Amino acid sequence: MVKRLVVTGYKQHELGIFDDKHPGIRFIKKALEKRLVALIDEGLEWVIISGQLGTELWAAEVVIDLKKEYTELKYAVITPFLEQEKNWNDMKKETYHRIVALADYHTSLTKRPYEAPWQFIEKDKFFMRNSDGILIIYDEENDGSPKFIKKAAESYAERSDYQVFTITADDLQAIAEEEQLSEWY
Repeated sequence: MVKRLVVTGYKQHELGIFDDKHPGIRFIKKALEKRLVALIDEGLEWVIISGQLGTELWAAEVVIDLKKEYTELKYAVITPFLEQEKNWNDMKKETYHRIVALADYHTSLTKRPYEAPWQFIEKDKFFMRNSDGILIIYDEENDGSPKFIKKAAESYAERSDYQVFTITADDLQAIAEEEQLSEWY
């Protein structure tokens, strides 16, 4: 049973999404919601993100909405280092600060600003040691930053009781088609 789930995936720019009104965001959120609800029904209690732009912040927005119906659901924002949003534009910072403010738990693992890539590696290790599974939006045909944590999670799952779930481009396409059909009827 997955009680604590890490959610991650592509950053906005990796998907070619540069605007919060991009229609693809709706399908990504719908796919996340579908997976999370199924896991909540099986006992999911915590969603854990590192607060990266894109998939992780969208996942937090989905959880915030789900908490209205699933009041026991909680989420944590555990950043790899302090001030990760320092160089983001004001609109992205505002969204990030709102999500952090609404989180049930928030901390920074290294308690210092960005120094080197080791902070991301340590975050990934911490996430795996402190969760029961991971949900990754990732498509094998479109390389990107999630490939590193996916590879690490699959390796970790081979030697422990750890679940790796993915949402692929095909899953997103199916959601988009379902949504379009439901708009017609």
